Amino acid sequence: MRWQNSSIAKFWLCRKSCLFGQGADRLAPAPLAPAPDDISDARFHALIEHVPAGVVVHGSKSEILFANHAASAILGLSQDQLVGRVAIDPHWRFTKVDGQAMPLDDYPVNRVLRSGQPFRDLVMGIERPDREQPVWVICNAFIVLDAQGAVREAVVSFTDVTELKQTERALQKAEERLRLMLQGSRDASWDWDLVAGTQYFSPIWWQMLGYLPDELPNDADFWRHILHPSDRTLTLETIRKALKSNQTSFELECRLKHKDGRTVPVLSRGLILRDSLGKAIRVAGTNSDLSERKQVEQQIHQLAFYDALTGLANRRLLMEQLRKAQRASARRKHQIALLFIDLDNFKLLNDTLGHGMGDLLLQEVARRLQHCVRTADTVARLGGDEFVVMLENLSALPRSAAVEAELVGQKIIASLNAPYQLQEIEYRNTASIGIALYNDLTQGVDSLLKQADLAMYQAKAMGRNMMRFFDPGMQTEVDRRVTMEQDLRQGLQRQEMILYYQAQFDESGAAIGAEALVRWRHDQHGLVLPDDFLPLAETTGLILPLGHWVLRTACERLAAWSKDARLGRLSLSVNISLQQVRQPDFVAEVISVLQQNGADPGRLMLELTERGLDENIDEIIAKMVALKQIGVGFALDDFGTGHSSLGYLMRMPLTQLKIDQSFVHQATHRQSDATTTRVVIALAESLGLTVIAEAIEDQVQYELLRANGCRLFQGNLFGRPMPAAEFESSLAANLP
Repeated sequence: MRWQNSSIAKFWLCRKSCLFGQGADRLAPAPLAPAPDDISDARFHALIEHVPAGVVVHGSKSEILFANHAASAILGLSQDQLVGRVAIDPHWRFTKVDGQAMPLDDYPVNRVLRSGQPFRDLVMGIERPDREQPVWVICNAFIVLDAQGAVREAVVSFTDVTELKQTERALQKAEERLRLMLQGSRDASWDWDLVAGTQYFSPIWWQMLGYLPDELPNDADFWRHILHPSDRTLTLETIRKALKSNQTSFELECRLKHKDGRTVPVLSRGLILRDSLGKAIRVAGTNSDLSERKQVEQQIHQLAFYDALTGLANRRLLMEQLRKAQRASARRKHQIALLFIDLDNFKLLNDTLGHGMGDLLLQEVARRLQHCVRTADTVARLGGDEFVVMLENLSALPRSAAVEAELVGQKIIASLNAPYQLQEIEYRNTASIGIALYNDLTQGVDSLLKQADLAMYQAKAMGRNMMRFFDPGMQTEVDRRVTMEQDLRQGLQRQEMILYYQAQFDESGAAIGAEALVRWRHDQHGLVLPDDFLPLAETTGLILPLGHWVLRTACERLAAWSKDARLGRLSLSVNISLQQVRQPDFVAEVISVLQQNGADPGRLMLELTERGLDENIDEIIAKMVALKQIGVGFALDDFGTGHSSLGYLMRMPLTQLKIDQSFVHQATHRQSDATTTRVVIALAESLGLTVIAEAIEDQVQYELLRANGCRLFQGNLFGRPMPAAEFESSLAANLP
C-alpha cells in the first residue's frame, strides 16, 4: 500500500508524538500545509507501520486512505478491508465512556472534518461484531490542508487502553466492596493512597487511640509514635512484603500506643489494590480493637493455669514448668528441688472456725511462700492445703543442692510457724515438708512429685512441723505397698480371706459372744494379720469389697449358730469401716445380708472406730438409728484414742464401748492410763452403755479392770482368735 499524497510525510516526521495518545506531545497540532516530497514513501510507510498506536488517514469525505497494522488489529479488519470504508460503516460503532452510543457527527473523523479543529485524549469504545466487549481507546485527530487551504486528509490515531479500562473498573468494584464492608462497621477504617502518598483514618480510628488528627506528625515519624516499639519492625516489614508480593490482602496483630500511655492490641486487615502491572497503588482496611478479647483470653489463661483462691500456679502449670526446668537442668547440669508442703491439722481449722477462715489462712500461706523463694522459682497450690515449691538452678553437686533446698525449707517452716492474724483471731499453724531432688535424666516429673509427696508423709509420721528428704528406702516401701495392693486384689478374687473368732466373756467366765477378725492366707507369706493389710485396703478403696465379704461371712456364721442351742445365745461383733457406712446403700446392704442368711439382727454388733467420726456425723447417726430399729447393736471401738465430742457420743445410738488396748496395757504401769480407764467405765455407765475391755493379756490387767468396774472381757488371756470350726469346738466344751 502506498500513500496517495506524500506531503503527509513531513507532517508525520514533525508530529509523530501525536500518535501515542495521553503520553504524546501535548502541543495541539494546527492544520498543516503540504510538505515537500523530500522523503520517500517507503521510509514513511516503514515508520508508520512500527508505530504502536493505530493510525488511520481519511480523505475529505471520511473515506479511509491508509491504516497501519495496529489500526487493523484494533478495528478488526485487514488493511485492505479498511481502505475505502467510511465512518458510517455498520461493521463497527463507537460508544461513549458511559456506555451510550456515540452520535454519528461525534465520530472522530466526522468531528474533525466538521469542525476543522484538532482534538486529543477522547476516550471511547469501539464495538465490533466479533467481540462481546468493546475495545477501549484514547483517540487524537487533526486535519491536513492542501496548498489552497482546503482539507486534504484527516488523521486519526488511537491507543488501545482496554486493559487499563478493565483495571479501572476492577478498582472501582473493589472500592465499592470495601465501602460496603466498612458501612456500619464499628471497626476503625483506614485508607492509604500509595501513589499520592496520602493517608486517611476514620474518626473511630482516632477515637480508638485517643488522639485528634492534628496531634500526630503527618510524616515518617507517624508510625514511630503509633506502633508499640516491640511491634514496629515486624509490623512494617509484614506490610512491605505483602505490597511487594502478589498478595491481595493481609492480616496481622499488633499493638498501638494510646494517648494516655496504655497499649491497644488490634487486629489489622488490609485489602491491596493493584494496577494492571500488579503494582500496589492503594491499601485500605480496618483495625479491630482486641482489648476485650485479650482480657477474656487472659481470664481463660488465669483459670486454666492458676489457682483461683491464692493466685498461685495450679497443678497443670506446675507440671509444665517442671518439664521446662527438667530440660534446662539436662543442658546446664543444675539440680532441681521439689518441696511438697502440707499444712498440719488444717481440717481442724475448717471444722472449728469455718471454711472462710481456712481460705484466709491459705491465702496468707501463699503470700509467705512467695516471700521465701526467688522470683525465678515456682510456687504452686495443688489443692486443699497442699503446696509445692520448685527450686531451679541449684548446685550441680547433689550435697550442695540438698543444703540449698534445706535452707529454703527451714525458712518456710519458720515463716509458716509465725502467728497468723485471721480477722480478729490470732492463729498458729505448722507445716510438714517433703523434699525430693531431681538428678536423674531418665526420671519423669510425675515420679519426682510422688517422691516429694512421700517424703512429706514421712515428715508427718515423725511428728509434723518438720521436713524430710526422699531416700530410696521410701521408694522401696512404696513398691512394697504397690505389690501388696495387687496381691490383695487377687486375694479377694481368689477368696484367700478367712474369718477368725475370738470369744468374749463376762466376769463370771461365761461366754457371751465373739468378735470376727479377718485374716489373709497369702500363698507366699502365709497368714497375714489385719494390721498389715487393712490400712492399705482403706487407702485403696478395697475395704468396700473386703468389708462386704466380712459382713456376709459373719452373718452366715451367726445364722449357723442360731441352729445350735448353746451357740445360738452368742452375739457376734463385726468391724465396719467408716467408708462402708458412708456408702449411700449401707443400711440396705446390712438388711439384705441379714435377710439372705436368716441371721438375727439382735445378735449382730457392728463396731465403728472413733477416728474419723467427726466427718458427716449426722449422716452416720441417721444410718445407725435406722439399723438400731431392727435390733442391730453398735459398739465404739478404740474409745479414748480419738477426739470424739461428748455431744456426738450422747447422740449416737450406741450399745457398747470398747476400751482401747493401749489403755489396757499401760493401766498397770501408768496411773494416768488407769485413771482414764476408770473414767471411761464411769462415763459409759452414766450413758447406759456396757463396757468391754479388749486385748487382755494377763491376770493383773484383768483384776485391775474388774476393780475399776469393767464387766466384759476379751483377750488372749481367755482365748486366742481361732478359725470357725476350732472356735466352736473349744467353746462348746465350756458352754452349759
